[in-house]
Amino acid sequence: MISHLKGTLSHKSPVSLVVDVNGVGYQVFASLSTFYALPEPGEAVFLKIHTHVREDAFKLFGFITDEEQMIFQKLISISKVGPKLALSILSGMPPVDLMKAIMENDVAKISTIPGVGKKTAERLTLELKDKLADITVEFSPGAGGQTPIGGVLDDAVSALVNLGYKKQQAERALKSIWEKNGKNTSLEDLIKESLNVLS
Repeated sequence: MISHLKGTLSHKSPVSLVVDVNGVGYQVFASLSTFYALPEPGEAVFLKIHTHVREDAFKLFGFITDEEQMIFQKLISISKVGPKLALSILSGMPPVDLMKAIMENDVAKISTIPGVGKKTAERLTLELKDKLADITVEFSPGAGGQTPIGGVLDDAVSALVNLGYKKQQAERALKSIWEKNGKNTSLEDLIKESLNVLS
């Protein structure tokens, strides 16, 4: 199993990224929290890796911190929560807020995450409260780099659709933010502000 990757970040998007390790490109799926903290393409990167193997799939999930990886692994240990939903949960709410909501049994707040219904939220608070009690979450500030204008809106739409929002909803929210803030808005800011509008 692959436990970590150290190499050059050759591509990043809100959906997935590629790490070049000695000429081999590894596709890695990551949450928005990790995406925000990534360096710019061409720079060195080190990611903790969870390797998910099934008969029909071999996927790598990457994390900037041990804490986020631990939360991810706790999430997928819950019945009916697979890696894709676990990433959506980590993307739909900052890990610090997610842990706070779980510890406080705030089912209503967790239910606002796309793809998480009331029953799933109740199961998360019930089964994860004790498991997460000893985890302290810290995150590096995002790099805040700019994405080329030509692809920034498409990348933002893809990220929001991947989180469970309908494409038309995502496009409307992004258009209003784009027109309000101007074309110098970074991809990270577009996604963050869109999530506030859509929540």
